[in-house]
Amino acid sequence: MFAKAFRVRANTSIKGSDRRKLRSEVAAAFPTLSTEQLAELVPNKEELNVIKIHSHKGEAITVYMNHRNPVLFEVEKVLYPTVYTLWIYPDLLPAFATWPPVLQKLAGGADLMLPGVVVPPSGLPPVRRGALCAITLLGNRAPVAVGVATMSTEEMLAAGMKGKGFAVLHTHLDHLWEFGDKSSPPTLAPLETASAAKESAGDEEELQGKEPGSSCCPEPEQHVDVRDLSLKDRDTCAELLGKEQLCESRAAGPAERASTEEQQEAEDSRTPQEQMDALFNQCFFHALKCKVKKSDLPLLTSTFLGSHMVSCCPAGKQLDIKKSSYKKFSKFLQCMQHQRILQVKELSKGVESIVDVDWKHPDIKAFAVPEGFSSASAAQDSKSEDREQVYRAPEIIPLYGVSTKMIPLFQESGHRKGSILSSSEVRNVIINYVKSNELVDETNKNFVKVNAILCDCLLDKSEQDEISHLKWDELLSRCLERLQPLHQVTFSGQEPVVRKGNIEPIDISIAQRSSNKKVTIIKNLELYGLDPQCVANTLQQKVQASATISPAPGAKDRVQVQIQGNQIHHLAKMLLDEYQLPRKYILGLEKAPKLGRKK
Repeated sequence: MFAKAFRVRANTSIKGSDRRKLRSEVAAAFPTLSTEQLAELVPNKEELNVIKIHSHKGEAITVYMNHRNPVLFEVEKVLYPTVYTLWIYPDLLPAFATWPPVLQKLAGGADLMLPGVVVPPSGLPPVRRGALCAITLLGNRAPVAVGVATMSTEEMLAAGMKGKGFAVLHTHLDHLWEFGDKSSPPTLAPLETASAAKESAGDEEELQGKEPGSSCCPEPEQHVDVRDLSLKDRDTCAELLGKEQLCESRAAGPAERASTEEQQEAEDSRTPQEQMDALFNQCFFHALKCKVKKSDLPLLTSTFLGSHMVSCCPAGKQLDIKKSSYKKFSKFLQCMQHQRILQVKELSKGVESIVDVDWKHPDIKAFAVPEGFSSASAAQDSKSEDREQVYRAPEIIPLYGVSTKMIPLFQESGHRKGSILSSSEVRNVIINYVKSNELVDETNKNFVKVNAILCDCLLDKSEQDEISHLKWDELLSRCLERLQPLHQVTFSGQEPVVRKGNIEPIDISIAQRSSNKKVTIIKNLELYGLDPQCVANTLQQKVQASATISPAPGAKDRVQVQIQGNQIHHLAKMLLDEYQLPRKYILGLEKAPKLGRKK
């Protein structure tokens, strides 16, 4: 609609009664907006203009401007949000993701075809035909386009994700966007299952419409230049780039992956990427056949890779997912899941586990264990020891999201509501704001003068008449307290995951059972990539006491470890010394029995 230049007919200011009418229309069109958000979108006193334009096709369109940016447009008495509005309220509309190269096509006037829609593991959001939807790019929640669904979600899936999916009305980079301040979309990190969608979408979309038994790879004869692809072919381009040889290693079959002399000779003629793909396949089937038992399930994917697959790697070789065509271990498992070899689920936010394995699958049954490896039973005996050696504590970084109240303080630096920053980035924003507004006290540079914006953002109502200066450290601490808490967790070999709130610590408590017997209970191990069953087995061997696993009360899809006696001393040594977890992420270590007293 705005792919080509439009003609402006009139530009007028909206008065009080018209503002109230517009606000009620916006509330009816977008019922999820709160009263506060409606007041931000259609303010009472701030500048709000209405512009009448004609599109290149002659359509009469009304555009509403707030802070010199178009925030809404109306066509045939239907209101639509612009990308500027959706960057502030990214969850206003149901969102569908596509690949970054598709944006240029959409901005040029193309509609979004269903093969270009990324299908996350959790499924597409439910919409009806004609529903207003947002379109995002993979890996960023900030919408880049607004469109109308040409069919319902059920119809999309029934059509095999083929055909036109969305009639695109407005995009980032089109002429309506150029009518504003031409700012770029903010980086809104994927939350919860959005991160999983990012990792697995490439495999999901290529498999749409294929027969169950077909390979998850493109035909090796195909050679595609991304510049020559139409919009509906964009979904296959992501797989074709760098994955043309993948089927050769998958089609070889597990039996051929056994370590024979002929394979070693053929290996020399293969590319390093092909060799790494074959090595991952070999270690995958070897681990499933000899290392993993049904009683081990559910099994963390990080444990499966770090303990089981790594232990199956031949001497002199090393598994490196970045050197394979998969690039991410989650994509490798997604491909195996589509072959119906195993099933992977996200049992807790950002932490995936293998929940089922088909040990009767022909590929597993046909796999021949390479010579030189110890027996499966010997490998099982050393399983707990291997897990401990391989575990690496995740990197946890506290982050902060810009809240509505803090927008005036951060908008000068180009941040919007929902922007995510680290503590050092917040510090730099505050320093730059203070210096650019000349707020450093001339007589004592350790103090900052509190202007109107700092007063509204950082001071309580009772303080606003009393405090005129703040110390630098107090200024920063007050700012951090008023931002939305987030945290980023990065497990070894995996993409970072951003979650809301502060991370829950590993919770250790002592409970009393019958006959005055005490038990130690450990919760939240999964959040730190620790396998509760592995921790229970290790503790049981170290203290020679019974350990059990049970569902954690009040926490869906989590379990707790319970072991007889007060074992906090042993647990502290394992978590702090062996697993190298920071003490601040462990709650309850002070409940350890005092040395020299028998408990």
